Amino acid sequence: MGASYYQFCPVAKAMELLDERWTLLIVRELLSGSEHFNEVRRGVPRMSPTLLSKRLNQLVRAGVAEKKDDRYVLTPAGKELRPVVDALAVWGVRWIGELGDQDLDPKLLLWDMRRNITLDAIPDTRTVILFVFPDVQPRNRHWWLVMNAGAADVCDTDPGYEVSVTVTADLRHMVRIWRGDTPWQDALRSGAIDIQGPEPLRRTLPTWFALSPFATIPRPTVHDAGGALQAR
Repeated sequence: MGASYYQFCPVAKAMELLDERWTLLIVRELLSGSEHFNEVRRGVPRMSPTLLSKRLNQLVRAGVAEKKDDRYVLTPAGKELRPVVDALAVWGVRWIGELGDQDLDPKLLLWDMRRNITLDAIPDTRTVILFVFPDVQPRNRHWWLVMNAGAADVCDTDPGYEVSVTVTADLRHMVRIWRGDTPWQDALRSGAIDIQGPEPLRRTLPTWFALSPFATIPRPTVHDAGGALQAR
């Protein structure tokens, strides 16, 4: 548990656990279906393994999660945090829309896209998407998403399979598409994204992914008379 606020307020007591750095993001990953340590880690790629282990153990001790063999599973107390995490996500999309360059992470983007694949929309055979981000440092520029038999995995090195289709875009543009800020078709028409491969795959690729669950949240686009942002 974090340092005490020494208040009887239930918000204060909850935040003694939840406002420690990374804790709610770990809960987010567990709510999203990650169970194994390495799965959770892929959702928080900039967190050290040592700190992740410490935070997971804290959640177990607090009764928010339990460890079953090599899996971390949320308890009823942990599952009750879903509306809290969802509400924070909605608020963040609506009122904190600006993304700095340091916020853009291809590893997190592809991991999030991987768990939102519309499996019944992808081809029946193994399908490999190569994502190329020209604006990213060379070591993080190429990513492979391998989909086969109802499963998918993200690779940061060439898995050795034939590429079915190649998607090229600046990382910021791809994140904007994923967040719902820019529709796929608008990005294609403007040239912000380029898809190369057989025509049937190029045409259907946008349907292979369900966008971020928060892609439809209204964004603030206008200011009121006092200069404050208003959501549309």
